[in-house]
Amino acid sequence: MPLIRHANITKKNLVNSLDNLVNLVYVCTFKSKNMAEEKEKASPKTIVFRVILIGALLVGGYFGGKKIYYELHHESTDNAEVEARMVPILPRVSGYIKKLHVEDYAAVKKDSLLVEIDDAELQLQLSEMEADLAQAETDITNAHASITNTQASYESSKSNLDVAQSRKDKAQQDYQRDLNLFHDGAITKKQLDDSKSNQDVVEKQYTSAKNDVAVAQTKMGVINAQLKKAESTIQIKKVNIEQQKLKLTYTKIYAPCDGKVGKRNVDEGQFVQAGSPLFTVINNEDFWVVANYKETQVEHIALGKKVEIIMDAYPGIKMKGTVSSFSDATGARFSLLPPDNATGNFVKVTQRLPIRIEIDSAENYKNILRAGMSVYVSAPY
Repeated sequence: MPLIRHANITKKNLVNSLDNLVNLVYVCTFKSKNMAEEKEKASPKTIVFRVILIGALLVGGYFGGKKIYYELHHESTDNAEVEARMVPILPRVSGYIKKLHVEDYAAVKKDSLLVEIDDAELQLQLSEMEADLAQAETDITNAHASITNTQASYESSKSNLDVAQSRKDKAQQDYQRDLNLFHDGAITKKQLDDSKSNQDVVEKQYTSAKNDVAVAQTKMGVINAQLKKAESTIQIKKVNIEQQKLKLTYTKIYAPCDGKVGKRNVDEGQFVQAGSPLFTVINNEDFWVVANYKETQVEHIALGKKVEIIMDAYPGIKMKGTVSSFSDATGARFSLLPPDNATGNFVKVTQRLPIRIEIDSAENYKNILRAGMSVYVSAPY
């Protein structure tokens, strides 16, 4: 047998009830007429009672029929509430609350000052960082001076190497000449030995001067590396200072949007950790309704459909809304422990699907709309 939808069962019951009511009115009317014929002289109280009873039945039948007709042509639910953006206020630095500029449920404007955190410790850290930077910049000056001195020493060593090279060449020429003279018998052996000794001394002086040049070059490379390291250190210290200044700006917390403050969780003098919630600002610029319709009701609801919204707090005010989106999952799927029908005994439960409804001309009702308030939503079809 085909399944009978819940909505169809409800409509059938309502039609049966309406039929029974009509029969009751008919029986009461004609029974009263027959009794009047049997008793020509009825008491005035009886006549009044019968008139009131018939009138009450007619009035009840009229309003009952109207209600039944309404329910037969509308999908309604009272499982709905007003929603709004709720922005948590979280500190980005730890510290003691110096000043609170808002109270519970106070109205705030965007960029208005909400909280001040004591920044004395951060200011001292900034001063220490700036002094450290000044010392590092002094080290840079000293490094530049060392480079200048080392460059001069290198030039001097290079000049000494040139002089030693000239002496070495002359000593080699003198020794070669004295050696030829010695073979010719023009000079003595002692004179030749003196020339050879002078050549050895000059060569050692040349080697020493050459080593001095190499040492000066190495020292230049070391000092240049130290200078680059000092410059990198200064850049790091400057970045740390900018970061510290940024932290100082975090000690003042401003409102992210227009709205109202929720319940305050802190007081002045209280220590707060970075990231701990202080309170919440409810954005009162945008309100909408989330209606949780049964899955058996969504057949007649489509995107762009107009609906009627009645707040429990203000039943005399009827607002209009437009269906803007459907959730891609039922409400149960968002629960902490979603149901798993593949295990255990299966009991079918009608699921509810969240539907977002934009309130038409919401700015006209901003003074009465509050996040979390219950509403009744009805969608015609």
